[in-house]
Amino acid sequence: MATEQNPNTAVTVVAVNQQNEQQKKIVILNKHGEKLVGILLHQNQTQGEEENNEFVILCHGLLSNKESNVMVNIAVALQKKGITSFRFDFAGNGYINNMVYRLSFRESEGTLQDIYWREVDDLHSVIQHFSTQNCLPTAIIGHSKGGDVVLLYPSKYHDIRTIVNISGRYDLKKGIEERLGKDFMEKIKEEGFIDVKNKQGIITYRVTKENLEERLTTDIHGSCLQIEKECRVLIVHGSADTIVPIQDAHDFTKIIPNCKLEIIKKANHGYTSHQAKLASVVVDFIHRHSLH
Repeated sequence: MATEQNPNTAVTVVAVNQQNEQQKKIVILNKHGEKLVGILLHQNQTQGEEENNEFVILCHGLLSNKESNVMVNIAVALQKKGITSFRFDFAGNGYINNMVYRLSFRESEGTLQDIYWREVDDLHSVIQHFSTQNCLPTAIIGHSKGGDVVLLYPSKYHDIRTIVNISGRYDLKKGIEERLGKDFMEKIKEEGFIDVKNKQGIITYRVTKENLEERLTTDIHGSCLQIEKECRVLIVHGSADTIVPIQDAHDFTKIIPNCKLEIIKKANHGYTSHQAKLASVVVDFIHRHSLH
């Protein structure tokens, strides 16, 4: 396994498979000193063919990671189209020693990482890293919570002009009761946190009062109003999504100026039976718009 480390940027590059130099594991430190572990998947390129400069960053959703079906299948579809991608785990998400650890837990705190703006800064750390390598990302794609992150990003930073939001939530005040229960506000005021358990009764993550307050005060609507007209935005949503209502997709199109809406019929939130269609829609948009 080939490894190289740059002490100036604290970045480690590891070839995932020596026989597949097109795929590499890269570890980048965010501004808090936390590791962002990702997979760089280089474009397919035939001999004599001019290199494609398109480069896409993929952002996963809540309680997920870079190896979700949505992330992997879109990355592979981009590669087949001749587009390089980097998919990474936000801080506190992913794998340690090939074992999944508590998803969306910040390792140092053990709490649900439901802090949207911190993940926006994680994304910026990734983009900054590649920019210093003369490889400026041309587009960002996010699924679910990651979809909100990529929409928040251009309201704070202005270095990306092509954005794809897949099944992001328009109003962050919604969807909380389904996860935390009807009396979540009373519980969190009393205890300062809520431990969420799975069907087996095992605690899978903790939501603190601070986490909840941050989500409730994150204004997706206001941030979308700050997206510049030069940004090309694709909103993708499944018509059978029971986690984030399809109305959210329509609400985005009302306020984002340069926006296209694509509804995938009968697709659920995870696009379980519609992976190929989702990848096709996203890759076609990226291919047509990233360099134009």
